[in-house]
Amino acid sequence: MNKKKKSTATPFLLGFISALILGWWIFPNIIFSKQEQPFNFSHKAHLEQLGDCSACHFYRDDGSFSGIPSLESCTMCHSEAITGTPDEKIFVDEYVKKNRQVPWKIYQKQPDNVYFSHIAHKKYECKTCHPDIGHSQTMPVYLVDKITGYTNYTMKMYKCERCHAKNHVSNACYICHK
Repeated sequence: MNKKKKSTATPFLLGFISALILGWWIFPNIIFSKQEQPFNFSHKAHLEQLGDCSACHFYRDDGSFSGIPSLESCTMCHSEAITGTPDEKIFVDEYVKKNRQVPWKIYQKQPDNVYFSHIAHKKYECKTCHPDIGHSQTMPVYLVDKITGYTNYTMKMYKCERCHAKNHVSNACYICHK
C-alpha cells in the first residue's frame, strides 16, 4: 500500500509544483510587460524637502486632482540642476532645456467607463488606494498587462466595492460608471 501512495503522490506533487511555477512565474512574465520610467524619481527626497505631497499633487479649483505635476511645476525648483544626480541631469537636459513634458507612465490609469473623484475621497490617506511611495528612493516597477493595457497597480473594482460597503456608501453601478 505504501508503494501505491508514493506513486500517486509523486505525480500530484509534480503537477502541483508545475502549476505553481506556471501561475507565479511563467504566466505573469507572459502577460505583463516590464517598462521603464523616463528616469528615476525620489519621492523621499522631495517629501523631505517640501514636507507635504500637496506641494506637487493638489486639488484644482474645480475639485479635480492634478495628478502628475506639469513641467512648469517642476521648473519652479529645477530650472537648473540642484543635486547633480544622474536622474536630475536627465530631467534638466532632456525635459527642462527642451521644454518637454516628462512622459511618465501612469500606474493607476482608470478605465474609460469609470469616473473617480479624488475630492470625494480626500478624507482618506493616498496610500489607502495607492502604493505608499512617499518614502521611496526609487520608482516602483511598472508592469503593464499586454492584453488590457492596465498596470498591476490599477485599482480593482472589488477593492472599491469593499471600501464602499465598509463605509456604508452606495455600490450602485452609476456611482462610479458613467
